Amino acid sequence: MTTEIWASALSLTGVALGAGLTALSQRATQRSAERAEERRLRAATSESRRAERLQSVKDFLARAQEAERAAYSRPDSWGEDADWRQRAGDTMTALWIAERHVTLLCPPALDAPARTYARALNQAVWREIGDTEVNEYLEAAKTAFMATARAILSPPTDPERDPPDPGER
Repeated sequence: MTTEIWASALSLTGVALGAGLTALSQRATQRSAERAEERRLRAATSESRRAERLQSVKDFLARAQEAERAAYSRPDSWGEDADWRQRAGDTMTALWIAERHVTLLCPPALDAPARTYARALNQAVWREIGDTEVNEYLEAAKTAFMATARAILSPPTDPERDPPDPGER
């Protein structure tokens, strides 16, 4: 009889141990799946934010191009072309709105270059640049904005996948 009790106890212990290991395994699998889902959600959110930032930079650049075009097409004699002034005013309003979108959606490092470039465009459109050529006046601000935007929007590279460009040293 004691052998039967020991066999039953051993059998119950085996069942309990098996159930415990199964529960532990299921919990580990569940936690792993939850962590994978969290990583997937973080990656999706990050990509969505990057897309919003990219779109705000694209919109800003489109408005900057319109402002540059307005600066180049400005009539020689101030005040002669009311239609040009209206278009230029609308263009500059759109540029300032796009610049605010960059400020809202992009990292703070892009705020100052965007504002500087927008101010330079504003001065070029309204001829507050003296005898300096428009493209010469805008070059430094445009270059600084583009370099900062590129750095902010570029995804981090995997050193094993994307070897560094030999020209970038």
